[in-house]
Amino acid sequence: MGGGPLRPGQSEEASGNMETTSQAVAQAPAAAGGQQVPSARRTVDGYLRAPFPWYGLDEAFSGPRWLMQVGTAADGAVEHGSVGHGDEPSVRNEYAAGGDNEARGKFAIVVTVAANPVRRSADGTGLLEATSVSSAAWLAGVGLLSFTWPGQMDHALRDDWLEQQTETAWVLADDLDGPDWSTLSLPVDGVPTTFHYRESEFGWVLAGSTQRGVHLGAYGRGMSAYGLGFAAIKDIGAYAQAE
Repeated sequence: MGGGPLRPGQSEEASGNMETTSQAVAQAPAAAGGQQVPSARRTVDGYLRAPFPWYGLDEAFSGPRWLMQVGTAADGAVEHGSVGHGDEPSVRNEYAAGGDNEARGKFAIVVTVAANPVRRSADGTGLLEATSVSSAAWLAGVGLLSFTWPGQMDHALRDDWLEQQTETAWVLADDLDGPDWSTLSLPVDGVPTTFHYRESEFGWVLAGSTQRGVHLGAYGRGMSAYGLGFAAIKDIGAYAQAE
């Protein structure tokens, strides 16, 4: 697809680290009933290894900030990761939460993806697909799904539902100019930037690019995306200390 999102299930040699990412996202919410998911959290060490700047909400956001996880390539290089803002989301279904946004929490999670061109894999046997705004959109879409599943769904069916919705997120991310997306201008490092934006019953997703060599994705619920601004994180350690 030349810089689009990576199809779930592609081999790591063919698709870089996105399969690893999708597995991590899908497996992280193993708990149910509103419990927190410690496995979705990582230390600051992985973030410090990244050769690119991390992004979060700008200084206008005064609420809690916290680390989530990083994604790595086959050679261990950090290629993307997420940081959270607001109420740390828990794994719960819509029925258990009563459909109440207050009960479900208010959060915005920012995904930073290094802008990588098509390149050879670490062992030299294949090509890794380029990352793009679509990559950020897919990671954000799957991230939102990982914390929510529909009301009255049997927990045993959730894996099948998540697999189907992950594929749907891939299709949507591959068509950012399609009718499912609108555009939204938000500040990035103080500069108005165009994002692709969509809403669903589970929350909202947006994706765009920065002038500093990374793509941004974001997802959330309970917090309006229209009032957000993004900025390079000056001290990623502050996110760890805030936990």
